Amino acid sequence: MIALRFRPAHDTDLATVVRLRDDAAHWMLARGVTGQWQPGELSGDHFRRIMETGEVWLAEAAGHVVGAWELWWEDEDAWGPQSSQAGYVHRLMVDRSRVPPGTGRQLLRAAERRVAETGRPLVRLDCLAGNVRLKAYYLDAGYRVVGHKEGKPQPGGAPKSFTLLEKSAQAGEE
Repeated sequence: MIALRFRPAHDTDLATVVRLRDDAAHWMLARGVTGQWQPGELSGDHFRRIMETGEVWLAEAAGHVVGAWELWWEDEDAWGPQSSQAGYVHRLMVDRSRVPPGTGRQLLRAAERRVAETGRPLVRLDCLAGNVRLKAYYLDAGYRVVGHKEGKPQPGGAPKSFTLLEKSAQAGEE
């Protein structure tokens, strides 16, 4: 396991987060994962908007940003109106040129701990319904499928179908 330091992103990190997201999109496409993320799909403005209503977290190792994720406090497009019972993890990504396999799981556990710190009992996320590999990854991390969302709006694209997953926030503590 690699030693990581986690911190909230700032406006000065926006270009780095966009690059990380685009690199992850290129990695997916190179492995035949289509329909999930496209390079150039999100700009710094997207991440700035997320920082206004939620959080964008960075993972650093040896002075370099090696991963990031978004943490939302509501996600009505996927989950409908909800009470304040969950944190919603989005856009979990790592710099595969700088970190070993398993680093994404470290980021996911950090996101789970952050949700637990807020007193919310659940961590929720979603993945493209047809992405069997990603769904298996989340199931292996202790999430369970709790539903499906058809026609979820996408930034800059057509609506897509997603699998909805959740886990106890306390399960992410170590």
